[in-house]
Amino acid sequence: MINIANQITVSRIFLAFLSIGFLLTDTLWGLIASLVIFILASFTDFLDGFLARRKNIISDFGKIMDPIADKVLIVGMFLALVSMDVVNLWMVIVIILREFLITSLRLYALSKGKVLSAQKFGKHKTVSQIVGIGLILFLMILERNATLSVGVVHRVIFFVLWWIVFITIFSGMVYFWSNRKLIKTF
Repeated sequence: MINIANQITVSRIFLAFLSIGFLLTDTLWGLIASLVIFILASFTDFLDGFLARRKNIISDFGKIMDPIADKVLIVGMFLALVSMDVVNLWMVIVIILREFLITSLRLYALSKGKVLSAQKFGKHKTVSQIVGIGLILFLMILERNATLSVGVVHRVIFFVLWWIVFITIFSGMVYFWSNRKLIKTF
């Protein structure tokens, strides 16, 4: 039987697809719904870990599934934003490449009987990506509502994405460095 923390983790995947679907409607109400659902999905990332630690129900399934659910949410939202020409494709490719490499390392470690959990900088990366996507959605709502000009929105989005790319690359380098002994056995 799957515990409550893991159920919340799995629900994040469903919420991710729901948020992406509303985002792709490209309407004001769709953007608002997407932002609200994205915030709820992002909160589940905190809640599942909190409950797992509090109730002492940390599991290997949760250690593996939590980062997968994060990737579905983050990468899915970024790909939707690329399809809408809101973010630059190359920046999202860097983000996806980092996620692919880390997931590959985790799967390799799993094949060796070792579970690699998320690390501190990886959590900072995830928080930066979540805050960044939330800010982008909020800015799109303001632009659609004619509260902010298109130029201002695009400049802010550009700088937000540069920060996300930087922290994504940095956290990936830290992750590989801290697991270099495992990588040498590759």
